[in-house]
Amino acid sequence: MDDTVRWGILGTGGIARAFALGLKHAPGAVLAAVGSRTLDSAQAFARELGAKGVDTAAYGSYEELAGADGVDIIYIATPHPMHAPNTLLALGGGKAVLCEKPFAMNRREAGEMVALARAKNLFLMEAMWTRFLPALAEVKRIMASGDIGTVTQVHADFGFSATTDSEHRINKRELGGGALLDLGIYPLSIACALLGKAESVHAEAIVGDSGVDTSTAFIMKHGGGTLSVCSCSIRARSASELIVSGTGGSIRMHRLFHLTDRITVELQDGSSRTIPTPYLGNGYTHEAIEAGRCLREGLIEHPLMTHEDTLSVMTVLDRIRGQIGLRYPSDT
Repeated sequence: MDDTVRWGILGTGGIARAFALGLKHAPGAVLAAVGSRTLDSAQAFARELGAKGVDTAAYGSYEELAGADGVDIIYIATPHPMHAPNTLLALGGGKAVLCEKPFAMNRREAGEMVALARAKNLFLMEAMWTRFLPALAEVKRIMASGDIGTVTQVHADFGFSATTDSEHRINKRELGGGALLDLGIYPLSIACALLGKAESVHAEAIVGDSGVDTSTAFIMKHGGGTLSVCSCSIRARSASELIVSGTGGSIRMHRLFHLTDRITVELQDGSSRTIPTPYLGNGYTHEAIEAGRCLREGLIEHPLMTHEDTLSVMTVLDRIRGQIGLRYPSDT
């Protein structure tokens, strides 16, 4: 029996390229097809990033990729507002889907995507690669060991100084720009992965002239009496670290925490140790491996990144946006 997972990539931008490079390091995975809005773009992408010895098909429309034979799962790599319609298109074509974050523009769209995947019994997962990196697994292991005592807080920030070009995607409201959906989703998602579902959230933000948030900070209360304090910015090059704190010490995921290759444990007695947490390829490899495993096992969601996990995060994002006055065309 051939266990090869045949991937299609929908979109040919930077994130599509990064995923294709990561896919090369995933055992049993091949880039079988790529779809773009133009055939030239798809062909160029297939020539450059297709695996050796594999004839990667190129399609000049997303619809052709969604309906193509020889594709098991499609990675959605288009701009934020296209995630929902492109996912629905792929699911409609009978394909499993790994959709780049943010999963959708709002909870309503996300619910429609999950409902269709469940109705068709097809695998669907948000491509939150942080959830599958060795560093997060090690942090969870240390937390469970009791090494840092009872965990009480998570502090996480993610920020860089992005272009101020008004035509760039990150500054355009109609393209889902701003700090929250691009960057804030990382600390939000990982805080919930570590502390559980957010019970409440309080947010503040600076909204720029283009109508998107340039800096946002939010505090979440989780079950078991824990808090997470998170921030994100496209106007500040922050430390971009994550710290889990407990009654007996802390664990630090170093810059950039969502792609760190080491963590440091500091205990109340003053001792510390740094643990290497190397990852495969460029980091995207791990989510591809896990999606492939789910397909082979006949699962429609991953136990570490469930549909409910994604829907819960989308609900919190909607609440944050409501508090800071950030609305997108998709909301109407």
